[in-house]
Amino acid sequence: MAITSEPRVGQDARIGALFERLAELQGQRNVIDAQIVDVVRELEQDDLWAITGARSLETCVAWKTGSSHSHAKALAEVARRADVFPRCVAGLREGSLSLDQVAVIAEKAVEGSDEHYAGLAQAATVSQLRTALNLAPRPDTEPPSEPERSVTKITDDEFAIWRVKLPHVEAAVFDAALQSHLDALVAEWKRAHGERDSASEQAPPFPTVADAFMRLVEHGWDADAVARPHGHRTTVVVHLDVESQIGSLHLGPAISEAERQYLTCDARVETWFERDGKPIGVGRETREIPRRIRRALERRQSTCAVPGCGATRGLHAHHIWHWEKGGPTELWNLVLVCPFHHRLHHRKLITISGPGHAVTVTDVNGRTLDGSSVARPPTGPPPQAPPYAGPTGERAQWKWYVPFTPRPQRSDN
Repeated sequence: MAITSEPRVGQDARIGALFERLAELQGQRNVIDAQIVDVVRELEQDDLWAITGARSLETCVAWKTGSSHSHAKALAEVARRADVFPRCVAGLREGSLSLDQVAVIAEKAVEGSDEHYAGLAQAATVSQLRTALNLAPRPDTEPPSEPERSVTKITDDEFAIWRVKLPHVEAAVFDAALQSHLDALVAEWKRAHGERDSASEQAPPFPTVADAFMRLVEHGWDADAVARPHGHRTTVVVHLDVESQIGSLHLGPAISEAERQYLTCDARVETWFERDGKPIGVGRETREIPRRIRRALERRQSTCAVPGCGATRGLHAHHIWHWEKGGPTELWNLVLVCPFHHRLHHRKLITISGPGHAVTVTDVNGRTLDGSSVARPPTGPPPQAPPYAGPTGERAQWKWYVPFTPRPQRSDN
């Protein structure tokens, strides 16, 4: 019996047609991604994204596009370095390069390598681009000298920056302690949200070293509080000049009204009234949110009340009608917010109003924030773009590859 090849011919024609359609759609998608990058660049200018109350440009893009944080990060990375890699971005705008290819280059490549990687990306996969970037020579650096043991602190208008220098032996102890707390936070995060790649978009940020450092400090503080039960871990002492109405922390810097209200939302506060630098009396003391009210808050609301924020750890209990102005510490007057958005509210960059069970959040321009994506069905035709050719798919022969090497800078000496 003769074996016919007609079924095989039909399959080849079908898969060929599907690949042609896929190439056409991917080319259009690349062009659309380039247009989204242009929008993200405008959002970054003058920090327009911050008006929405988002934590970062990536968070704002992920929130409004309904995409994953990794996809939003790729868009933001390309937007930030578009001027450094104009040829790569031009390839994205023409449809010949994908967003993932350009994002890998924008994330790791050095300035001056635009032409090199723009040509390589025409035939290389994302994985091959990462390998090529890892093969690039690193600038020569002198071995660091052994630092002296010291702790220094630098403060500005918003932050305090601590710099710790330890010998290698003591640094190893600190690293081990920090890693232990980071492992504990990661384990807690995975128990609550599963693996990192499969976590929902509303899951809180994955634990970082900074989170582990604060956990290390808090556990040490808790141990000290057990040893000295008469001390109050959350007591804030504020000195207020009755004439100038300027407040300051005890043995600390002056604070604004917004900072004072931020500190007194969920803490024990002692207010000392002063005149000419001398105490003249002490005001009534606030108290922490009672545990029973805190449990009821967590039962009613498991995440930060600001739309688009999925934070669940370290939430603050915020008085909607502030305690200083007579607001009671009752369930209807309380709402849980993350520290970031709590600070934004007291800096008047966002506004939280309404009863605790149905709060309304508005930005600095009075627009109501909601957690929905801005995506909608398209009303116009798709962009004109050539079919996406894609990488060649060949196995890379790295022994013949010449990595990009920056030109040595000229010395005027």
